Amino acid sequence: MDSPTSSVITLRINGEAHTLPVDHRTTLLDALRERLDLTGTKKGCDQGQCGACTVLLDGRRTVACLQFAVAAEGREITTIEGVADGDRLHPVQQAFLELDGFQCGYCTPGQICSAIGAIEEHAAGLPSAVTRDIRPEAGPPPLTDDEIRERMSGNLCRCGAYVSIVEAVARAAGARQDGRSWPADEPRPDEGPAHPGAAAKEVAA
Repeated sequence: MDSPTSSVITLRINGEAHTLPVDHRTTLLDALRERLDLTGTKKGCDQGQCGACTVLLDGRRTVACLQFAVAAEGREITTIEGVADGDRLHPVQQAFLELDGFQCGYCTPGQICSAIGAIEEHAAGLPSAVTRDIRPEAGPPPLTDDEIRERMSGNLCRCGAYVSIVEAVARAAGARQDGRSWPADEPRPDEGPAHPGAAAKEVAA
């Protein structure tokens, strides 16, 4: 008997369950964009090289174009649509907005998701290729510009906004180290009738 080529799966995305039939060859990226209308996750190279489709699986970074949707069942998926707390931006989103960490914005959702994962990996003491002391007892290395560049090297920005992206990641990491909750728990000053983060959310979505 031939094996089935499709299944009905349930994906838990941004805290909500979505049940849908998928071909076993369907990538998580295509399921998000084409089946669930979660178009914040961008399709760039579709070969795992550019990082535009980066999402979080159980809090760890992955490129959705190389992840089969069926393999993501039972895991917690976080896309760019789920990183903010309502109208309150995640500290990484806020830092990207304040420090102009985007230009055209196409890579921004993947950059933000990757930065969230990178900051958490660093806080957990996971080394990178440029970490000098990789002993577990050494704890997290200093989060230098070189550390940030290495940890974010899987995300490409054709506009060349790298300097601002490094600054944004450093600022957001500082907010985390200061003990502020993710998303940030302090209110932002009112900047007029439009929400101050509205433009960034439009770009990121």
